[in-house]
Amino acid sequence: MRTTSGPKCRLCRREGYKLFLKGAKCLSAKCPVTIRPYAPGMHGKEGGRKLSEYGKQLRFKQSAKRIYGLSEAQLRNAYDTAASQKGSTGNFLVSILEMRLDSVVFRSGIAPSPNFARQIISHGHVKVNGRTVKTASRVLTPEDIFEINLKDLETAIADQKTLKVQLPSWLKFDAKTGKGQIISMPSNEDLEKVNINSKAIVEFYSR
Repeated sequence: MRTTSGPKCRLCRREGYKLFLKGAKCLSAKCPVTIRPYAPGMHGKEGGRKLSEYGKQLRFKQSAKRIYGLSEAQLRNAYDTAASQKGSTGNFLVSILEMRLDSVVFRSGIAPSPNFARQIISHGHVKVNGRTVKTASRVLTPEDIFEINLKDLETAIADQKTLKVQLPSWLKFDAKTGKGQIISMPSNEDLEKVNINSKAIVEFYSR
């Protein structure tokens, strides 16, 4: 399991927009991106050089890695899988990232941040189709059923002050029982709501 280490708010400031890595803090007035809307470092306020097209693509790729907590190899593998499918490579790529188990747990609203979702999985609190799964990178498919052990997480969830989120159309989840199901593949409308520039990432890897 890979986690995003270091000061996470600096990562958002580096990209210039919120990556929502800190849960409720990202929506509060204390969000560093709101307070200091410039890159970190002593020269952050001065602004950097104008990015080339390659530089922009690289930044969008880095943003995706940070949002989903991926290594370069993991994102590249996801792209290769998406590129092998017939249709929009960008849409397939985002679908793969969204249907990772850690993303599903995060989208369910139980975990306030992607990192916390990965911790829930690695500690054995999540089952898929009746079997405990500790691999956050597992990609679920339509009709897969998952269950989160809310009893074991009751204190941790209360401390984390989980956010109430609107479930995407492809995901069904009951917050009272901790049970959910993948209804379908994400629709184009769902994919448009994800803060990922898939076109730029595809262009970066297809060079």
